[in-house]
Amino acid sequence: NATGLEVDIIDVSESTAARALQGPASRAILQQLTNDDLAAVRYFRLIQTTLKGIKVTISRTGYTGDLGYEIWVNAAHALPLWDALIGAGTPYGITPCGILALDMARIEAGLMLLDVDYISAHRALIEGQKSSPYELNLGWAVDLTKERFIGQIALAAEAVRGPSWQFVGLDVDWLSLEQLYAEVGLPPRLPAAAWRTSVPVYADGTQVGYATSGCWSPLLKQYIALAHLKAPYATPGQQLAMEVTVEHRRKQAAARVVKTPFFNPDRKRA
Repeated sequence: NATGLEVDIIDVSESTAARALQGPASRAILQQLTNDDLAAVRYFRLIQTTLKGIKVTISRTGYTGDLGYEIWVNAAHALPLWDALIGAGTPYGITPCGILALDMARIEAGLMLLDVDYISAHRALIEGQKSSPYELNLGWAVDLTKERFIGQIALAAEAVRGPSWQFVGLDVDWLSLEQLYAEVGLPPRLPAAAWRTSVPVYADGTQVGYATSGCWSPLLKQYIALAHLKAPYATPGQQLAMEVTVEHRRKQAAARVVKTPFFNPDRKRA
C-alpha cells in the first residue's frame, strides 16, 4: 500500500500486545485504572490514555455482543497490564476466558467468522463459494454514490434486484429437538462448545440453505445458529428445519428465521 507514497510501513505485530475486556462491568473495571472518562468514548472509537501508569490505546470494540473494550499496549507491559486488570476486576468477578467462550459470544452477537461463515473472494475456489456484501448483510458498508470503484456496476444491479442469498439467524425449536431425542429414549444432548460445520437447512423437505455456526447459548437459553438461506426463505419468522444428528442418524429439528444479533443489549452502544 505504500507504493508511490512518501510513507514508511513498519510491522509492529511482534512488539504489540492486545487484551480484550468484555461484559457489562468492563467500563467500571477500566475506569478504576484511568483518570480519563471512558463513558465519553463512543462505540467503535478509541482513546490513548494510561492504565495504572501504563501507556495504552483503548478501543471500544470486541468480538462479543456486549459492552467491551480492546486494549493495545507495548508487549513489554502486557503482564503488568494483565495483573492490573485482574486486580481491578476481581471484586466484579472477572474471569479469564478462551476461544471456546468467545466463539459462543460471537454467535450470540451474530458476528461472522472468516473461512467458517463465509469465504473471501481471494480464497474461494468456485463461484458458488463467493458472497456479495448484500448477501452477508454488509450492504450498509457499500456506498454506490462514491467515485467509481471495482464491482460498482455489479453491486448497483444487485441492489436493484435484491440478493439471491441472505445471512440470517436460526432459532432451533426446543420442543422439536426434545422430541427427536425422546423417540430414542434419551434427553436432549446439547453441544458443549460452538460448532463450525456446514449443516443443511430445509423447507418442506427441500434444502434451501445451510447453517455454518451454532451453539447452545447459556445466556439466552436457546439453541441458535447462523445460516445462509436462499432469499425467498430468509424472511424473519419463516418456519424451516435444520439437520441434527441423533444417535448417529440424521434428523430434522424445526427452526425459525430470526434477525441477528440474537443478543444486543443497549449498553453495547450507549
